[in-house]
Amino acid sequence: MNQISVEELAQRLSSSDPSIQLVDVREPQELEIASIEGFVNLPLSQFVEWGDQVPTLFNPQAETLVLCHHGIRSAQMCQWLMAQGFTNVQNISGGIAAYSLLVDPSIPQY
Repeated sequence: MNQISVEELAQRLSSSDPSIQLVDVREPQELEIASIEGFVNLPLSQFVEWGDQVPTLFNPQAETLVLCHHGIRSAQMCQWLMAQGFTNVQNISGGIAAYSLLVDPSIPQY
């Protein structure tokens, strides 16, 4: 599975590339504590509610970056997306915790 560092993520976000798809698989209560603008929230615990909508929500050929707290849930989502035919999926290594530590300390740790 392809990985992207939080530093690379920051560069990609600063480029404002509209073709990048950003997915955050954390729970709503986690988003209330810490979030990065531009991500679509698809909580893994609510998979049955959104799973069948993914092909209409996202382009399977577009670059898709997936975020969670530390990188475990996002890795699961990346594997699922690839099984659905997504061709350019990257897990954000270290998740939002690493992003807060290494890129933007204004994002709270939890």
